[in-house]
Amino acid sequence: MDFNLNADMAESYGTWVMGNDEALLPIINSANIACGFHAGDYNIMANTMRKAMENHVSIGAHPGFYDLHGFGRRPINLSVNEVEHLIAYQLGAAMGAAALAGAKVTHVKPHGALNNMAANNIDMAMAIARAVKAVDASQIFLAPVLSQLVVAGDKCGLSVAQEIFADRAYMPDGQLAPRSRPDAMIDDPDMALTRSLAMLVEHKITAIDGTTLPITPHSLCVHGDGPSAVAMAEHLQTGLTEAGLVAKTLPEMMV
Repeated sequence: MDFNLNADMAESYGTWVMGNDEALLPIINSANIACGFHAGDYNIMANTMRKAMENHVSIGAHPGFYDLHGFGRRPINLSVNEVEHLIAYQLGAAMGAAALAGAKVTHVKPHGALNNMAANNIDMAMAIARAVKAVDASQIFLAPVLSQLVVAGDKCGLSVAQEIFADRAYMPDGQLAPRSRPDAMIDDPDMALTRSLAMLVEHKITAIDGTTLPITPHSLCVHGDGPSAVAMAEHLQTGLTEAGLVAKTLPEMMV
């Protein structure tokens, strides 16, 4: 059985540092690169892509709301046309930076509030999927399991990789628990590994109320912006490999 471990990165800005990309890149298999709207900038984007290539890590664009102060985690109400433009602009920037670095963007994963809102709103999800298809229909669409983004990606004919989260709790409807809840984040590496194995091997999510939901996962996300992100990623990569799973990049998973 195969697995893909992805992480969000390139979320620093100028001299302000977020996360530890240098330490994470040798551990993960795919990187979601911030495109400058919720975090990151043109230098950090291109330099992180070069380092991802050196570590044989596949590269994804990670577009979010235009919200540096809120790190893209604050809901913003946009029209479907604005959402399409928002995605096209950032995906284009990521593809340009990748070309300069001699790399290639192979997947797209929406960030933060944009991702959460579209997960429950088919019109917004369709706008994101349409924009990805218009810019580059060969992109893998990395979308949360049991979300409207999966539906939208399928409707637009994109290759959809369904994503699960190692360090986040789930609500009974299959959506991520809001960060405002005290039990939203999973900080214990052993608990995260146990939950990840259940999702990857048994194809099921256990929600906070004990509800079990069937899923078809392709990629496991560990957040790269926490103080224990590197230790968590290393524990997951080691534990999953020792359990007999084989680590692959996202394009390798979707062959």
